[in-house]
Amino acid sequence: MDRDSLPRVPDTHGDVVDEKLFSDLYIRTSWVDAQVALDQIDKGKARGSRTAIYLRSVFQSHLETLGSSVQKHAGKVLFVAILVLSTFCVGLKSAQIHSKVHQLWIQEGGRLEAELAYTQKTIGEDEAATHQLLIQTTHDPNASVLHPQALLAHLEVLVKATAVKVHLYDTEWGLRDMCNMPSTPSFEGIYYIEQILRHLIPCSIITPLDCFWEGSQLLGPESAVVIPGLNQRLLWTTLNPASVMQYMKQKMSEEKITFDFETVEQYMKRAAIGSGYMEKPCLNPLNPSCPNTAPNKNSTQPPDVGAILSGGCYGYAAKHMHWPEELIVGGAKRNRSGHLRKAQALQSVVQLMTEKEMFDQWQDNYKVHHLGWTQEKAAEVLSAWQRNFSREVEQLLRKQSRIAANYDIYVFSSAALDDILAKFSHPSAVSIVIGVAVTVLYAFCTLLRWRDPVRGQSSVGVAGVLLMCFSTAAGLGLSALLGIVFNAASTQVVPFLALGLGVDHIFMLTAAYAESNRREQTKLILKKVGPSILFGACSTAGSFFAAAFIPVPALKVFCLQAAIVMCSNLAAALLVFPAMISLDLRRRTAGRADIFCCCFPVWKERPKVAHPALPVNNNHGGRGGRQPRNPKGCNNNNRLPLPAQNPLLEQRGVEGIRSLPHFSLASFAFDHYTPFLMRSWVKFLAVMGFLAALVTSLYASTRLQDGLDIIDLVPKHSNEHKFLDAQTRLFGFYSMYAVTQGNFEYPTQQQLLRDYHDAFVRVPHVIKNDNGGLPDFWLLHFRDWLSNLQKTFDEEIRDGRLTKECWFQNASSDAILAYKLIVQTGHVDNPVDKGLVETNRLVTSDGIINPRAFYNYLSAWATNDVFAYGASQGKLYPEPRQYFHQPNEYDLKIPKSLPLVYAQMPFYLHGLTDTSQIKTLIGHIRDLSVKFEGFGLPNYPSGIPFIFWEQYMTLRSSLATILACVLLAALVLVSLLLLSVWAAVLVILSVLASLAQIFGAMTLLGIKLSAIPAVILILSVGMMLCFNVLISLGFMTSVGNRQRRVQLSMQMALGPLVHGMLTSGVAVFMLSTSPFEFVIRHFCWLLLVVLCVGACNSLVVFPILLSMLGPEAELVPLEHPDRISTPSPLPVRSSKRSGKSYVVQGSSRSSRGSCQKSHHYHHKDVNDPSLTTITEEPQSWKSSNSSIQMPNDWSYQPRESRPASYAAPPPAYHKAAAQPQQPPTAPPITPPPQFPPAFPATYPPELQSIVVQPEVTVETTHSDSNTTKVTATANIKVELVTPGRAIRSYNFAS
Repeated sequence: MDRDSLPRVPDTHGDVVDEKLFSDLYIRTSWVDAQVALDQIDKGKARGSRTAIYLRSVFQSHLETLGSSVQKHAGKVLFVAILVLSTFCVGLKSAQIHSKVHQLWIQEGGRLEAELAYTQKTIGEDEAATHQLLIQTTHDPNASVLHPQALLAHLEVLVKATAVKVHLYDTEWGLRDMCNMPSTPSFEGIYYIEQILRHLIPCSIITPLDCFWEGSQLLGPESAVVIPGLNQRLLWTTLNPASVMQYMKQKMSEEKITFDFETVEQYMKRAAIGSGYMEKPCLNPLNPSCPNTAPNKNSTQPPDVGAILSGGCYGYAAKHMHWPEELIVGGAKRNRSGHLRKAQALQSVVQLMTEKEMFDQWQDNYKVHHLGWTQEKAAEVLSAWQRNFSREVEQLLRKQSRIAANYDIYVFSSAALDDILAKFSHPSAVSIVIGVAVTVLYAFCTLLRWRDPVRGQSSVGVAGVLLMCFSTAAGLGLSALLGIVFNAASTQVVPFLALGLGVDHIFMLTAAYAESNRREQTKLILKKVGPSILFGACSTAGSFFAAAFIPVPALKVFCLQAAIVMCSNLAAALLVFPAMISLDLRRRTAGRADIFCCCFPVWKERPKVAHPALPVNNNHGGRGGRQPRNPKGCNNNNRLPLPAQNPLLEQRGVEGIRSLPHFSLASFAFDHYTPFLMRSWVKFLAVMGFLAALVTSLYASTRLQDGLDIIDLVPKHSNEHKFLDAQTRLFGFYSMYAVTQGNFEYPTQQQLLRDYHDAFVRVPHVIKNDNGGLPDFWLLHFRDWLSNLQKTFDEEIRDGRLTKECWFQNASSDAILAYKLIVQTGHVDNPVDKGLVETNRLVTSDGIINPRAFYNYLSAWATNDVFAYGASQGKLYPEPRQYFHQPNEYDLKIPKSLPLVYAQMPFYLHGLTDTSQIKTLIGHIRDLSVKFEGFGLPNYPSGIPFIFWEQYMTLRSSLATILACVLLAALVLVSLLLLSVWAAVLVILSVLASLAQIFGAMTLLGIKLSAIPAVILILSVGMMLCFNVLISLGFMTSVGNRQRRVQLSMQMALGPLVHGMLTSGVAVFMLSTSPFEFVIRHFCWLLLVVLCVGACNSLVVFPILLSMLGPEAELVPLEHPDRISTPSPLPVRSSKRSGKSYVVQGSSRSSRGSCQKSHHYHHKDVNDPSLTTITEEPQSWKSSNSSIQMPNDWSYQPRESRPASYAAPPPAYHKAAAQPQQPPTAPPITPPPQFPPAFPATYPPELQSIVVQPEVTVETTHSDSNTTKVTATANIKVELVTPGRAIRSYNFAS
């Protein structure tokens, strides 16, 4: 930075003394050395916040001690750090990743988690069903699928897909091994009848094809069933169950084979199994296989598909298999009579077992005896079959161009969704590698110095970036060791977040590293910028820790991991990176180049001599240019400049620097950016623009919608994405269950259960049956079965087939079972009472099942009406005990089941196309649940809508709570760190404005509020805090008015902030390579918005806010407006050695001067006077041209002109040493030689000077213990250089 452009403070005589004005000690006193600021307050030269400065001095003292220790043991620190970080990195092997969506946001300790835990505890699973779905649409959105060709294409795809097999564990698995199918009754005696039924009963497939004969082609069986005596191979395409049953009954009667056909007939009757598909219309009436009983056999007119599908379809068991129209036809348009006129999509659902159901189904089967059958293996078999199903459909569409040319067919399964979620839950290694590589390259280029390779920092900067990557991995490994699980939010965001914020620390440290070349570099770096890094990181990490108390897993896990990684990066920045700097100092001291330091020789450059017309000592410039006097007794020729042997000590002349301009963000901020920002019209435009953006954002945020659609979680052009788009747009179908719990007396509260079920009629989006009511649930099926038995019993007892004591041979099986049920008392000690036959009723006239024997009846119903029990989907738990009824069994005792603790009522939902509709539905059902909870019925809803969308019922309140906690914690932390409540309030206000703008940007980008954006919002608070705290710290620790302090703050903070933002932006931009629209929209775009908003507010608005409303500085000088008064020198004691030892703030520095190296003699005697005490008197600013220069070991080189931000000598070096008027008894001091006039301004490197003219009192002590006090006025100029030795240049006039 050009010194002439800096503001100057004239002295009382009009001289310009600018050397000290631009030193950080004078303009950033508490930032450089808070102890000096305390001294200024104690001496009455300044006022300020003593508490804040004292605390900062404590931090600086500890950090300085830390820096000294790290530099002394740099190698050991690095070795231990590598061991510790490597150990933590190993913890990544034990990381657990939650890849299921609902694991992101089910509130810990909340209602939904308790409900899922209850479900898992009772029935052993939290999923009620597994579905394989297939949707068919037309290419033309205006076309209809209500014609035979579309349904025949649907059939072809479905037949091929359901026939797939999967080979796992040396076993072949097909659809029948894992599909949901009705249970069959068990028989004693003739076993093959039971086997025939099991082979004939097909899988349950919800499909529009069930309205036509062609639907039978999906049911199989794979191999035809052969019935002895019946010359026909039975398939569902030719099967008429009722006629086959009549034939078998007649055949076995002729052969006098006894069999309980009545049980089979009742089984078929109760399920309404009649003629099967033989009487349903054919899609192709001219098909030779179309049965003759089809109503449109050989018809030349195609069937009216719309009319047939209106109202839904029925499967082979009409009573329990009614597929609602809303479930199988999507995008429907109707005529006036309500019949379908047009539809855009067809849907089929293959119902599969859950993994627990499949495990239980095959657990005792010989097929899995050699497998070590577990629930995990059952889940793997299910997932493998579902993947093969999807793969088969894709291959078929590629082969069948006829189908693909006219229709789009999409397949979806829970396995595919789990695979997708698992895939994007793992971080992209390519993105991370590219992000790290670009960040490393950026650090290398920005810290490289082509003109001065010795002073370059590219190698240590690259090492710092790699260290941040290492510490980030170690922090994540520590999180894994602590048992913190990972999810999509943490794996996609935390690595890039940590890298971006960690690189901020590196650039702050390297900026301080570039400022000087003292040997004590490490401790001075930590002393200056250590508090800034510590305060910013502590504010951010503290906010994350405060946010971790929120019970939503996605938010809690993210905040904990981010806080741990921030602490890891902070430790690496304050402990490990200074050790790297200490090692790099050795390279610089040795004169090695920054790049390939071991390959190139010691860097040498011809020294450049400054032009004689550019004197450095400004005291010479105002006195007519008088030449300094030549001291006597020294040879000037011996002091000519020598070639620099150490590049660290070499400095360029002024002309050399000006010929190669070097761009610096610090100088740009001080010279151009901040002055431009402080102009009145710029302030006005910036504030007006900020307020306009804030108002617009607040308005837009009111229109922000909730939601994270499942469609956003899958790749945009994938088959699953197209399926979800069609399903959401055309169907909006979901299933749910109303669960009733234990601690409820089911037998006596049956009416309450029925009222609870009936209440769902008034819930919107619940699919009704063709009568406008709800499908029956388990209790109603149970009641109907008992009512039929009671009816049969009443008829036969009236006909005399049964009596009070017994039954006769002509009694039916149902009447005998009814008799056994009626005599049950419900008491274990006295289970049977035949006296109840005349008085007891299975079901009262009000439809209430006899409560005394309720659980006895339940055992009989679950075993003897298996079709209805399975179709009810009640999942009663504990499972009812088994009781197989045999008419010839005279034991009347029926086992009593245990009291129920779990039962469910199934419902189908449709038309749920967006989050607002689902939230409304959830609100209705939750209100209903709470209402009946008050009536004494413990219940809760279950299903996908509640698992995925329940979070939105409390998301905004939870987010508001967590943001309030974060901001409150930030307010407290920033107030404690800055010790200024007003500064903390300004920081929080800026963060709040940034949050409002981010909300508005989310609305404009179409990003809905969900758990993932909530994580990003919390992250944004941490990032804004880090940015604003750094600027506020620079503002508070600077000296001057508000505008000057903003200028100094931006000079210090702009470089690290810009570098950190750019590296963070590069890291975030790597997320755009993800194939997931979800990652791009919710992570990449949103994080870029956060960075842009943070950059605008922190670098433009916040400095303007500080210039207008900023708090008072920590230190306010009383003598000068823009700098502190000259610090008092510290006491210096004499030494018995040949040199002198200076004690500066508790640390000793030795400097030995030898005139022998300069070829002049300097006499040293034990009787030499020693300077022990300097008492400062009121200053008188005068000038003199007298100069005595005392050399040391170094050769004189031209002084380098540096920016003000880099002129930062620590307080120890700003000492005034006086040359007194010698008393007669004191031996004379021989002055060193003076430069010839040809070299008037050659000074050693890194020279820091102070020019003062105080009146001082000097005590001189001689060997005879005499003390002489001399008062003198001296013009003193002290110049010191590090490392190691300093040149002391004394200009004095007595």
